[in-house]
Amino acid sequence: MIIKKPSIFIYTYQPDASTLKEVCAGIEEEGVFYEIKEMEQASPDELAWTAANDSMLGSGIGMNGCSISLQMRGIPKGHSIEGYLEPGQEQSRKLGANSARAIKKLPFK
Repeated sequence: MIIKKPSIFIYTYQPDASTLKEVCAGIEEEGVFYEIKEMEQASPDELAWTAANDSMLGSGIGMNGCSISLQMRGIPKGHSIEGYLEPGQEQSRKLGANSARAIKKLPFK
């Protein structure tokens, strides 16, 4: 029997490696698990919405190239909580941390 850990899902399409690394580092700093899955081409908002709805925790991140978006289950598609077209290192890490903080019901960074 395979048991999956509750995780934040990160759905990507041709992700920028350094941006993805910082997003993951932000999640790890908060002590939450994540899973990365390569998807077909879509906008970061659409990828994040799908990831949030697929995740047991209800938090999803979408990435297309450098662009990233954070979404929570129950929020309408296209109304992302946080998103950046060309984020810097600090913004990428902050988005990852905020995805975990939303689950833990802590204030965002």
